[in-house]
Amino acid sequence: MVSMKAFLLFVLVTFNPTKTITLKVDSNNKEKEESFTPLSQYTLDLFKEINDQHLSFEVLEIALKGYSELSLKNKLRNKKFLTIIDMSLSANTERMFIIDMEKRILVEKKLVAHGMKTGYEFASKFSNEQSSHKTCLGFFITGELYNGRHDLSMKLDGQEYSNDNARNRGVVVHSADYVSCEYIESNGRLGRSFGCPAIEKEGYEETVNKLQGGSCYFIYYPSRSYLSRSRIVNSRKEFVLNQSGNVSFIK
Repeated sequence: MVSMKAFLLFVLVTFNPTKTITLKVDSNNKEKEESFTPLSQYTLDLFKEINDQHLSFEVLEIALKGYSELSLKNKLRNKKFLTIIDMSLSANTERMFIIDMEKRILVEKKLVAHGMKTGYEFASKFSNEQSSHKTCLGFFITGELYNGRHDLSMKLDGQEYSNDNARNRGVVVHSADYVSCEYIESNGRLGRSFGCPAIEKEGYEETVNKLQGGSCYFIYYPSRSYLSRSRIVNSRKEFVLNQSGNVSFIK
């Protein structure tokens, strides 16, 4: 597996953002050649393979950039899954996407709540502050499972200025009765949390069991402030990925 420890010896072809390139790498003290695809092309290929009407190409590209950045920093102990929550979509839409990076498929799509002061059906206001009852944006790494006030829950560790207070705030993934199609039918919209990305109870344990322990978890909204200030979003590294989602970079 290619990581920051893998020493890039040389590039066999000139870098081109639309072509697959071959890198000779030294991984685990064994030199070998692997084929990698530049991030822009990898995103386009994966976007076409997933082919979901609600998953935005732009959001997917930012999510893959963050996944690549965190992977190269050896922060992802669970590299198999990438979770994307697009808060620009209606709460009545399945806006949580879980991608298996090894198989390159969308394995789950779920309803997810936002904070009660973030908005009604549509989210619009976000915060990293204690007791704000608002959702926070950006890249997280999933933490451990525990039993708390919402029974089985999953900790989240924010990786950016916009969400680094998540653990102290108690922003976690948990299940809730107010996240369901039945609730939408009765109330006209999904219920809301105190800021947690709460999800539906059906299949909940299976979901958190595979995401816990160090996977990339991204909550997106087209906030000018966030997009302009995020160091991850604005990274200038030229990432390349292979078919299994392993990451390297050209410069």
